[in-house]
Amino acid sequence: MAVKKGDLVRAVREKLENSLEAKASDARFPSYIFDTKGEVIDLKGDFAFVKFGIVPTPNIWLRVDQLEPFS
Repeated sequence: MAVKKGDLVRAVREKLENSLEAKASDARFPSYIFDTKGEVIDLKGDFAFVKFGIVPTPNIWLRVDQLEPFS
């Protein structure tokens, strides 16, 4: 998937749960990254900075291959 700023995305559970990022930190990801739409705010190489939800939640850097379009 080609990701660009402003795209609405969500995280792919299967790709994120067994990733290097999950092994390097707390592997209990919040459900909102899988269930709600996030907006791509910035891109740096293979990573996208994603803002999730309406309520205040932390923004997160995710690899673009761990994202899918929100439908």
